Parts: sequence; structure tokens; C-alpha cells
Amino acid sequence: MAAEFKHLVLVKFKNDVVVGDVMKGLEKLVLEMDTVKSFVWGEDIESHEMLRQGFTHAFLMTFGSKEDFTAFASHPNHVDFSSTFSTAVDKAVLLDFPAVTVKPPAAAAA
Repeated sequence: MAAEFKHLVLVKFKNDVVVGDVMKGLEKLVLEMDTVKSFVWGEDIESHEMLRQGFTHAFLMTFGSKEDFTAFASHPNHVDFSSTFSTAVDKAVLLDFPAVTVKPPAAAAA
């Protein structure tokens, strides 16, 4: 079985951006895309400024395979959203990688 594939994005939004509006668009996008297995995001509230280097938000998408990620990345809806998203971002770091699971999530209680 192929390893899950992860898409990790760290961003610092521009000062005048309404982050909630951007996130609504991103949430809508991932909910429409069957290739996205899971999506989580959050705003940093704990790290020291020196350690986070200005980045304020993190996004993590999980795909079943690299091919699923490639299909997502080239999908017209993603391409359209990316152009809008990039105008809201001051700086970003993207990492795309096959996941190495060391400790899987605990099974849900019955």
C-alpha cells in the first residue's frame, strides 16, 4: 500500500487580510475535493516569535497517494483558489511529502 501523502503549508497573512474569509474559501475547496482525505488548520498561539519566524497559520492536507495530491494541485478549482490565496499571503513555506507513520491515531472508542 502506498504511503499517505501530506501537503503542509505555513503562512503569514498580509496585515489587511480577513483570515476568516480566506479560510472559508479554503474549507469550501477541500470539502469539494474527493482526493483530500483530511484537512486541519490552526493559528499559532504558543510559539515564541523567534521560533515561528513570522508564520502565524498552518494547514495540513492528507491525500491517499502522491497521485491524489497531483490531481488536487492541478484541478481547476485549486488553481483558481491558489491565485486568490497567494494575494492574501505575505510569505509561505510549502512541504509536500510521503508520510512516515510512527504512531497512528488511536482508534475511536466504541
